[in-house]
Amino acid sequence: MVWTLQSVLFIVFSVVAIFAAIMMVTRRNPVTSAMFLIVNFLMVAGIYLLLQAQFLAIIQILVYMGAIMVLFLFVILLLNLQDERKLTEKITYTKISGILLSILLVFLLSYTVYYGFYGKYSGMSENSESIGTAQELGRSLILNYSFPFEVAGFLLLAAIVGAVVLAKKKFE
Repeated sequence: MVWTLQSVLFIVFSVVAIFAAIMMVTRRNPVTSAMFLIVNFLMVAGIYLLLQAQFLAIIQILVYMGAIMVLFLFVILLLNLQDERKLTEKITYTKISGILLSILLVFLLSYTVYYGFYGKYSGMSENSESIGTAQELGRSLILNYSFPFEVAGFLLLAAIVGAVVLAKKKFE
């Protein structure tokens, strides 16, 4: 493997993204989890930039880090999660075996991915530079993914309405 700046940045972005994802899932405070999710979104945007998909990187920052995370923080603040009592954590054999099995699963998946793609892709395709442009993304969204795009919009709308209904019931 040739160590170029691009490969080093890819490794750094991916390691920080995986670390932020693990920290996001394991934190008890929802605001802290949201902040780690913002770090994860930023690292994914950096990976998009390394793949020369500039439009996707900007959309990742503007839409996910801007709009979606503000929505998450509003929902967290509306639900007022401060009155929860802290649960004590006890280390049991079930938790230890779950952690060990998770580590084994990560090693098996990384082994499979590494040897599954080892030596298959040595270079980029000739039209790989045009894939991340706004024109190509718009064409793909309109022609291939218009229905899933609309379904995702309706699911986000339903989530917002559900969060407001839950917050309204809690305040009454």
